[in-house]
Amino acid sequence: MSIQSLIFAVVKTNYRMNKIFITGATGFVGSRVTRLLVEQGREVAILMRTNSNSHRIDDLLSRCKVFRGDMLCLKALRKPLLTFSPDAVLHLAWEGVKGSDRNSPIQMQNLKASIDLYQLTEEIGRSLFVGLGSQAEYGPQSGRIHESDPAKPVELYGAAKYATGLILQRTANITNRPFSWLRLFSSYGPNDDPSWLIPYLINCLLVGETPSLTDAEQIWDYLHVDDAAAAIVAVIDSDARGFFNLGSGQARVLREIITMIRDQINPSIPLGFGKLPYRFGQVMHLEADNSALLRATKWLPKVSLEEGLASTIAWHRAKNSLVI
Repeated sequence: MSIQSLIFAVVKTNYRMNKIFITGATGFVGSRVTRLLVEQGREVAILMRTNSNSHRIDDLLSRCKVFRGDMLCLKALRKPLLTFSPDAVLHLAWEGVKGSDRNSPIQMQNLKASIDLYQLTEEIGRSLFVGLGSQAEYGPQSGRIHESDPAKPVELYGAAKYATGLILQRTANITNRPFSWLRLFSSYGPNDDPSWLIPYLINCLLVGETPSLTDAEQIWDYLHVDDAAAAIVAVIDSDARGFFNLGSGQARVLREIITMIRDQINPSIPLGFGKLPYRFGQVMHLEADNSALLRATKWLPKVSLEEGLASTIAWHRAKNSLVI
């Protein structure tokens, strides 16, 4: 190796991207990523709508640059972004992630907004672009999912995520821009949207109610939100480029997870298995092969499911006691 190559390798290894621009910073995963980056002492700028609910990051706003705006109208963002000059762009925003919106026309707006953001940040400098995809891009699968498995999304949500990642990755290849797309499986933890299964289940059980459930025969891969955030930050500081699965790599039968939560709260409460039908296109086996991400970043999930559920239940107990 030449002296010049050796110097470049040392600089590259020691370099940490310090100026990070984030969309979706008020969301469940985005707020944890924002918190982690701020705690690491990095310069963080976020895009936030005027009417955004910022409760997850209210204590961080004074430590971030806040650009007021909307993903659907990014022209006003050009000047502040040019001034900030980010080393990396984390695109974590996405409208319509709930089941009722997954076939909504808003998914087409997400696709356009993501392309607009990519083009804008490409114009002001070829910073690293990291996008958050979804396991929904794969559609129903019958086993452990690898990045090489074909994408067969059944909903507009998954199709829009897949199209976005593919278009941006192909564009990045042409312009030689560093690009990463992380397909998130299922995340959980404190401060999640109360309509998702785990918070819904915990809140029901804490007040002694029997939750309405499907037969819960799915095999499911849950990743704690702190581990998800750590993985995204690890990608920033690595050479991990391309498509990666973001999951725990450890799947369990959903009925077992539900029972585990019930037993930690009150083993005597009955569970309403079979009260609800499976929804159309229900994925029955959701398990990430995360080996590519582990090799590329040296990241490892640290929060076990048992530990993560216990801390999530404790958070909900504390919150409910404050409300009462």
